[in-house]
Amino acid sequence: MAKSPEEMVAAMIKNFPEKTGKTLAQWIKISKGSKLVKHGEISKYLKSEHGMTHGFANLVATKTLESGKKPATGQDLVSSQYAGPKANLHPIYDAIISAVKKFGKDMELSPKKAYVSLRRSKQFAIIQPSTKTRVDVGINLKGHKVTDRLEASGSFNSMVSHRVRIADKKEVNKELISWLREAYDNA
Repeated sequence: MAKSPEEMVAAMIKNFPEKTGKTLAQWIKISKGSKLVKHGEISKYLKSEHGMTHGFANLVATKTLESGKKPATGQDLVSSQYAGPKANLHPIYDAIISAVKKFGKDMELSPKKAYVSLRRSKQFAIIQPSTKTRVDVGINLKGHKVTDRLEASGSFNSMVSHRVRIADKKEVNKELISWLREAYDNA
C-alpha cells in the first residue's frame, strides 16, 4: 500500500483506467475540452458529468491546471516579488544587484518565490521584499559583530547570520556593499 503522498498519487494514476475507464492523460484532454479554468469548476464538472469520485476528480483538476502552466523563470519570480504594493522597492533590489554583480563572474542569482539568493560556491546573502516599505538583506557574516544597522538575523531567515533593513535606495551604500563583499569573499 502507498505510504507517501507521491506514492499515493502514483497509485491513483496507475488505477485510473481500471477505476474510471480512461487514463489520466485522456481525462486531462476531456477536462481541457471543457474550457473550465478553476480547480473547483473542473472537479465539479468531472463529478457531475462523468460520475468521477472526488479523489480522482481532484487529481485530474490539479494535473490539468499544472499542464497548462509554464515553469516560472527567475525573472518571473523576481517580477512577482516586486509587483503591486511592493513595486516601489524594485529600485532598491536593482541597486543591490548592480553592485554585487561586480564582485566576480562566479556570483550567481538564484530567485526563489519570496526572495533572491546570492550565491558563489554557497549562499552568501539574500534579498527579500519583506514589507511594502522595506527590503531585508540577509548576509552570512558568522562571527561578525552586530551594529545598529547590521543586526542579528534572529527569526528572519536561518540561512543567514545578519540582516540589514533597507527602506530607501540611498541606503544601498558603501557600508552595505562592504558587508556583502565580505560575505562573498568568505563563500
